[in-house]
Amino acid sequence: MINLYFTIKKNMKISLYSIIILVFLQVFTPGQSISQLKNDFHSTTKVVLENTDNLQISENRGRKNPGLAILYSALLPGMGELYAGDYSIGQYLTITEVALWGTYYGVEKYGDWKKDNYLSYAKSEGGVDLTNKNDEYFAKIGDYRDIYQYNDEMSAQRNFKAMYSTDTHFWKWEATSNRRAYRSLWVSSQVSYNNLRFVVGGMILNRIASIINAVRLVTAYNKNQSSNWNVSVGYSPNLINQSNLNLNLNLQF
Repeated sequence: MINLYFTIKKNMKISLYSIIILVFLQVFTPGQSISQLKNDFHSTTKVVLENTDNLQISENRGRKNPGLAILYSALLPGMGELYAGDYSIGQYLTITEVALWGTYYGVEKYGDWKKDNYLSYAKSEGGVDLTNKNDEYFAKIGDYRDIYQYNDEMSAQRNFKAMYSTDTHFWKWEATSNRRAYRSLWVSSQVSYNNLRFVVGGMILNRIASIINAVRLVTAYNKNQSSNWNVSVGYSPNLINQSNLNLNLNLQF
């Protein structure tokens, strides 16, 4: 009488998961009758399907979630691929993301530096009070010689709401060259800030590429994932006046 239970794991290494030996030991225990052995065998043996030859098979797949791959790639390109188990392409997407963030930081700091320059120039050369001024104001002062020229033009257009108070928004360039120099500094700063849009666009494209690749890898992983097979074979004939054999196998490939 034998009861055997073992597992074949995915790496094809065979390990002895469990061996039930109670009945085997009882067979060799002195003083026990055949009927007692039969009762012990019957109570300690797990029979899958009784009174017949049976085969029961179930399949369980360890699958990865495409939604998680999308989320990881959206947060940081390459992480979806890492989750999918193939970082060969993802590593370059991660490096690209780091480079893009470095570019973003550099371009932004350059724009800030240019902004500080045109603000300082407006204050020193145009007599501008920098307090409570918006971006629109700093854009307009580069197009007009002084506040009076600007207000005259707004008045001629009957756009009185756009006119500035000389008490709070005064400016006056001493020469056209000064106004042009300021305008050049302002434009240089705006170009830098506008370039940030291209960097952000690169980040978006990098994420889209990572998402597509991660979903592809997860799909391939799920298709190629080996099946885990749990196989139970049970044989239980009439226990009266017959030897009994029970074999349980758990195979995971």
